[in-house]
Formats: sequence, structure tokens, C-alpha cells
Amino acid sequence: MAHKKTIDVQAAVAIAAAEAIAARTQGTFGVGGLMLDQHGNVLKSLHNNVVKDGLIFDPTAHGERQLIDWYYAERAKGRALPPPQDITIVTSLDPCCMCSGAILAGGFNVVVAAPDQESGINYDHSASFGALPTLLRAQAADSFSYPAILGSSLYARAASGAAPKSFFIGKTISEATQALCSLVFEATSAEVMEKFSADHPQELLKDPAALPASHAIVRALKQQYPDALTYRCAPCQPDAGLAPFLLQAMARDREHGGTGDAVALLDGYGNLLLCMPGRMAQSGIRSAFMETTRAYAQLRYKLMLGASREQRDQVRHYLGHPKEGTFVFARGPDASALSFMNLGAYGSTMEGPLPLKNPAQLQYVLPSMPEADMAALCAAMPPLYRNIIRIRPTQVADSALAAALLAANGS
Repeated sequence: MAHKKTIDVQAAVAIAAAEAIAARTQGTFGVGGLMLDQHGNVLKSLHNNVVKDGLIFDPTAHGERQLIDWYYAERAKGRALPPPQDITIVTSLDPCCMCSGAILAGGFNVVVAAPDQESGINYDHSASFGALPTLLRAQAADSFSYPAILGSSLYARAASGAAPKSFFIGKTISEATQALCSLVFEATSAEVMEKFSADHPQELLKDPAALPASHAIVRALKQQYPDALTYRCAPCQPDAGLAPFLLQAMARDREHGGTGDAVALLDGYGNLLLCMPGRMAQSGIRSAFMETTRAYAQLRYKLMLGASREQRDQVRHYLGHPKEGTFVFARGPDASALSFMNLGAYGSTMEGPLPLKNPAQLQYVLPSMPEADMAALCAAMPPLYRNIIRIRPTQVADSALAAALLAANGS
């Protein structure tokens, strides 16, 4: 589609809708999007890839996130692309918190077709962006466009947010295309959410540390992260023994262009499964959390792809849904766009309520903002994040772990 030119918003949204239909056919969330340059040329179009082959492939593979990573990857290859402020992403569905954070972190523009009242950044239709940290609201108001939908049906709306870029000659969306964007998403949502709840609860999970080193699951884990299963703590209670693993990943994060963050994933038994740095030099949105949650999902996907029902069930028994374990961030959330993206991506990874026995699923070692500010930030997020998942990052209880990271980071 690289040579196609769209000169009005309707034509661009029609391409996004066609991608959303392709996503539905694939069995994933029915959302699609495209990226345009400052002349209206289509640089890339793609759709949601959270689910592939009937399996969770990557909880972060939403359209906008993938387009932004594609942009950075192409630029890294030496392709001459306009700066982000001259790029417009057109999406069939209002961006979630992860994608909104990624768009704002990069400085892109976005044109939105259908609303999303559960997880969309403009869930309340006010275009005031109250779900965002205060310092990001003005930037969103300048770059997020909600074009008018002319007509008298439920789908009609007045234009709000930023004006679409001047290269768009026509700046409205037809009711039929808008309805299509909404209905394709609604038709897939429940079915995909069900796939997220196909995993076993903690009491049915088995301990991967009990498997022999030669087992396919252990080999796959060690291939992804050589130190997997070499550290264990009490379930949901990371201690100072985790410090060396976090510090090693933090150092690599700096080497990869980051600020020295790292994220560890512990399972429900307290086993260390992964501890990863970001790859910010490769793409401005490849944070440590994005790398970790994607690596874990793709590890499970590769083990289950083409496997028998018994083999898939074995993978699910030994490698449970991350909500049964603990994500440990070296650095806690702050009010930046990247941090908001991470919280949103965490929501997309959980995709439903946390187990009542594991409310502190998301922990951090070093705080980056006062606890009250963080609670206010989480309380302002769209309904899915605040009411259903109930995102509430908590600081690790072990002060020796915090002391070890502080000492090594000289702060």
C-alpha cells in the first residue's frame, strides 16, 4: 500500500476499516490503522495482532503501537521518513492508554474513527483527555483528532480535538464507515477476551523449577533468558536476591539507549522467569516492560503453536498467565508518556481483573513520584484500567532490595 495516496479522512478511515475486518478474520481484536506522511501518502497499514492462530501472540500488538515500532525500524534501516510531527496515524478505534502513551512519547498525530468507552483515551467523548497525566493533556489536544461524522444515527458526532492535518481535503467520516469500525470491534471483543481467561488459576499451576533441565519448557525459558529459574523468592514477595538480576538488566538498558530501567517477571511460585532491559535505541517505545511482556507471551505462543492439546495444556500448567505472578519494575511509574504507555501495556497484558489473592501484581523498587500522585494518575485512567483491572502499582516490601538498587545507582 506504500504508493496509495489518501486525500480525505473518509478514504483513510476506509483503509483502517478494511484492516479491522482482516483482524476479525484472523480472530483478534477488530481494529486496524495506517500511517500517512505529510502529503497523505500511505506509508504502512496493518491491524491488531494480539491473537494469531487462536493463541495470544503479543498483548502489546495493537495497531498504533505496531505502526510506531515499524516507523522506528524503517528509520533505523536508513529510510528517509518525515519527523513524527509530520506523520499522521489513522485508527479505526480510539487509542488505548498504551497506544496513546506511545503516540505522545513519539510526538505523532492521530485521527480516530470509532469511540471506545472502556479503554479509549477519549472514553468520555469530551476531548479534554482527563485520563492522561496533566502535563500530557495539551499535547493530546493538539495532536488527537476526532473528525465529524455527519448524519442522524447513533454514530453521528461533531468534530472535536485537534483539526486533522491540512493535506486532508475532506475532513469528515461517513456514518456507514464509522458504524463498520464500531461493529467490527464489538463483534470480536468478547471472543478475544475469552482467550485471555483460558489460563489456569494459581492453585492448578505447576512449578517449572521441578522440571528437568532438558525439558522443552525449561530449554525455551533459558534460551529467552539464560538466568531463568536461578532465583526464587516467597510468592509475590521479591527480596534482595533479585537485585543482581535487575542491576544487570538496568546496565544493559543504559547500553541500549534507555535511562536504566528493567522489569522482572516472577511466576506464582516466586521463580524468576525473565528480567529484561528496554531497547530504546532501536525504537523509542521499546521499554523494559514492553520487551518483557512481549517476550513472555511469545515464549508461550511458540511453545503452543502446532502443539497437541496435551502439550498446550502442559505449557499452560507450567507457564501461567502473568497475573498469577508478579511484574517487578526497577523504577516506579512517573507522569511521562512512556510510563503511561507502560501502565496501559500492563492493562493490555492483564486484560481483566487481577486475582483477589494477588492485588500487588505490579510492584516497583525505586519510586519515581509520590504515592498519592501515582494513585491519582491510576484513578483517572479509563474504566477498564481503574474499575476492572484496578491498576495499583505498589512498592516492594523488602527494603534491602531497594537499598541494593539505590547503592548501585548512586542516588
